[in-house]
Amino acid sequence: MTTPLDAPIRLLIVEDDVATRIGLRAIFGTEPDIDIVGESADGETAYELAKQLEPDVVLMDVQLPGVDGIQTTARITAQGQTESAPRVIVLTTFERDEYIYRSLRAGASGFLLKRARAEDLVDSVRQVAAGSALPMPELNLSLIEAYASAQRTGVELLTDRESEVLVQIARGKSNHEIAVELSISLDTVKSHVKRIFSKLAVRDRAQAVIAAYESGLISPRS
Repeated sequence: MTTPLDAPIRLLIVEDDVATRIGLRAIFGTEPDIDIVGESADGETAYELAKQLEPDVVLMDVQLPGVDGIQTTARITAQGQTESAPRVIVLTTFERDEYIYRSLRAGASGFLLKRARAEDLVDSVRQVAAGSALPMPELNLSLIEAYASAQRTGVELLTDRESEVLVQIARGKSNHEIAVELSISLDTVKSHVKRIFSKLAVRDRAQAVIAAYESGLISPRS
């Protein structure tokens, strides 16, 4: 669903630990621009609620009983690469593990550690709801490279300029920074980004970064 600019962000919380779920409810329940539309303790229920409630953002625990959070993320994001499809933020306990790569590969717009500060959790939900992917530190870019397989991802369809823009995206640059770096206008950057997303069949910058690494276009050492 597409949320009007003045409408609250529709949030679905998926967490099997009762205490953690209560804590998340307390954090987001006081935010006037965020509406908790549902909660789930397992992947199967989360998938059904995502279809029924049409949240803007799903806060997804990795370790769930039955169908885990990564599989559930893949099912939810497979509903369509459209602006109206729910975006998923994955919650994980450990930063340096394969969950991060697998979550992004499944279609998540980013990940957060469960020990993240309350204000960071709230800001991340707002950022993803606005259509942005969460930034990834250098540590996690190295992790992505370690798990990424050398496969064709559609990168070969990009023009030279689009490839340059994708490299800058993978390095964490904003559209404005890319415009300055490549000496092109901001509108031109936005047009390139839109075409990159279309050619790679991705919805946001996180998915574009995965494609850049899987294609070998960029690595943390480059």
